[in-house]
Amino acid sequence: MIEALSHITFIVKDLNKATDFFRTIFNAEEIYDSFGKNYSLSREKFFRIGDLWIVAMEGSPLKERSYNHVAFKISESEFEEYLLRIQKLGLEIKPPRPRVDGEARSVYFYDFDNHLFELHTGTLEERMKKYSNNE
Repeated sequence: MIEALSHITFIVKDLNKATDFFRTIFNAEEIYDSFGKNYSLSREKFFRIGDLWIVAMEGSPLKERSYNHVAFKISESEFEEYLLRIQKLGLEIKPPRPRVDGEARSVYFYDFDNHLFELHTGTLEERMKKYSNNE
């Protein structure tokens, strides 16, 4: 039986830029750096974002962008603050997708290695309520 999400690994070209990205956008806490003692495929850093274990591992970045993404929950009151963090790093923000009236807000943005991230202010329960009221 699956207990929980264990971790998410992102392959990145530059661990220093990735570290800046995770710290600036997500207030990530760096937990580990394998520098000089790689136990995996290449040098990696472990971060904690909330209760999530995030790994950044050196390697060749994604060649193409897609809509595959990881979404993080944020509060509505912090939306503008997070938008400023994204803009501060000069990251590309993707135009928003169409939404049902009253649905939560999201901002989609790419990191330096073509990974797509989303910051979302809603929950699954809220989205299902909006979708069922819109049918």
